[in-house]
Amino acid sequence: MYSKILILYFPPVVAQNAVVCYLTKKFDLIFNILGARVSNKKDGYMVLELRGTKSNYQKGVSFLKDQGVRVSTAEQEIWRDMEKCTHCGACTAVCPTGALSIKRPEMEVIFDQEKCSVCELCIFTCPTRAMGLYSKNTDEMMV
Repeated sequence: MYSKILILYFPPVVAQNAVVCYLTKKFDLIFNILGARVSNKKDGYMVLELRGTKSNYQKGVSFLKDQGVRVSTAEQEIWRDMEKCTHCGACTAVCPTGALSIKRPEMEVIFDQEKCSVCELCIFTCPTRAMGLYSKNTDEMMV
């Protein structure tokens, strides 16, 4: 079974169509939506895990691109600066995958990198700016 996390960007003309549902119907792929947002301009993005055979995965991604969806892989990772983290828990409230959680009774924020979908919501929520992006391609920390 082949599995990959994708970030899909939908222009306004495509965002109103249920193109992701066809991944199951036409290509026998299983998808798990990890996060999604539609802006007031009617464009949007979706972070999803896509699973199936490698051949069907490639056909499904080609289908999405043919429909006008921009597809990218998660080439970045979320990182946490432990010196800045105060374990306030604000990030846990917005994390759609449960990658950030609170360990009780210690009230310590735990970060499970394997569950992270790189939706970046924690970066914007963290009051101490302890969360950031790491680029796998350039091997450097980003804001």
